[in-house]
Amino acid sequence: MTSLFNSSQEIVFVLHGLNETQTNRHIYFVFILILYLLTIFMNLALIFTILLEKMLRDPMYLFLCNLCVNGVVGASSFYPKMLYDLFFDCHVITYIGCLTQIFFISFYVYCEFANLTVMAYDRYVAICKPLHYHSIMTIRKVWTLILLTWLFSCLEVTIGIVQIVMLPLCGVDIDKLYCSKWVVVKLSCVDTTLNSLAGYIVILSNSSQTIVILISYVNIIKASLHSQAGRRKFMQTCLPHLINLANSVISIIFDLIYTCYGSNPTLLALRNIMSVEFLVVPPLVNPIIYGMNLSQIRNRVRQMFNGQKETAFS
Repeated sequence: MTSLFNSSQEIVFVLHGLNETQTNRHIYFVFILILYLLTIFMNLALIFTILLEKMLRDPMYLFLCNLCVNGVVGASSFYPKMLYDLFFDCHVITYIGCLTQIFFISFYVYCEFANLTVMAYDRYVAICKPLHYHSIMTIRKVWTLILLTWLFSCLEVTIGIVQIVMLPLCGVDIDKLYCSKWVVVKLSCVDTTLNSLAGYIVILSNSSQTIVILISYVNIIKASLHSQAGRRKFMQTCLPHLINLANSVISIIFDLIYTCYGSNPTLLALRNIMSVEFLVVPPLVNPIIYGMNLSQIRNRVRQMFNGQKETAFS
């Protein structure tokens, strides 16, 4: 079957996720704007705290900084378009805009899993091989791992985007708050077996990373039980990581359930929550749970706040 659109036509998708928010859209706009600004502020505060404080140059803090940068990418791939739609009561997005949003949302998801895997490896070396930690986790190796998380994620996303571009489309209605790969693939006029196969490979890759993380933490827990210092280090640095991993996995499962079974129009509010949970919660929660549990970051933020307060009253 051929596409309903010729090469000279600009495809414009219609987003139907906001159909029930028309009467209170300005209230939603204010609430979502506050949420977005809070997310950006929390992540940037942690990023600049780590980069400006010379004592926070250990690999763990650099990986955390990378996690927060990715959180800003994820939040910014979703919130601005959402706010625009609410403010101007506009629910359309161009083909290029849709592909751009798919690129950055997918990049955020893949990079999140890759970064969590690298952080698990760092904690494994720190707790299970403490005497060799600094010889294994050199600054050059740290930046190489960070670069690889970005390059690997970018490669995964690019392959998916190329597959979408090659598909002829027979529809423009997207029953979601934002553009996602599988929703657009469903609009194709041709068989999408190749896309499904690529999707399964990506799921297998992320599942493998999750298994690696879990295996690392089984070994970390075993090593931590031998000493009180090990248990304290586990609670401070590893427990937030496990909370983050659980939250990310649950969020992705929510989105997969939405994609597979989210066609019931009577559950629009629930479907919207399920579809945006992985874009809203991790970027907001990550800097909070790490900032509260890591004493060096917590103390540094408190010092900065007290210093500014003393300056203001002097």
